[in-house]
Amino acid sequence: MPRRLLPAALAAALSATLLTACQGPADAPVANARPTPGATAGYGAEFLGVGECSSFGTTSFTEVPCASERAAARVVARYDGTATDGPLCPATTDFVLHISAQAGAADEDGDGAIPQGYACMRNLEPPHPGDPGAGGGPRTVPGDCVYDSGAGQVRETACDGSGGHRPQYRITEAARTRTDCPASTALYVQLGGREPVGCARRV
Repeated sequence: MPRRLLPAALAAALSATLLTACQGPADAPVANARPTPGATAGYGAEFLGVGECSSFGTTSFTEVPCASERAAARVVARYDGTATDGPLCPATTDFVLHISAQAGAADEDGDGAIPQGYACMRNLEPPHPGDPGAGGGPRTVPGDCVYDSGAGQVRETACDGSGGHRPQYRITEAARTRTDCPASTALYVQLGGREPVGCARRV
């Protein structure tokens, strides 16, 4: 995803400048991420509850038993509401599935409705774009690599160079503030969460 960048040498002069375009909402766009189609009701007491699985589709996902040959990804976290206002997905989430509110469907409490929400998904088999250094997923985390995409932003790319862009920086750790980063930090990347500053070094 695009990230604002700030060379460490300029941190003192620009201390009042906030890094924007950060990883806040779980569904923020990232490099190499595909749009997530809508979901349709199907299997299970709660639609896409934690531990349940979905199939892949070109226009929609359907909940299926995890033992099914159609199962492609598992729910690792599930939240009601919108991803913009809700909690972040786990760090190694591969993609986020947005669930529209639906009426007249069987659900866990029998009221015939599925509330708006989002499911944090992990592929059952590789590849796992959410893994540190893999170059994708909805979160940028320590271990990920980024490159300068211009206009004061960076984008995530695979650390092994397979993502089409050569990595220029690697995020070595997350910190609460820029002053908590090591002296070797060459770039600050805002990650969101409780430790919102990514301390990156050149690679």
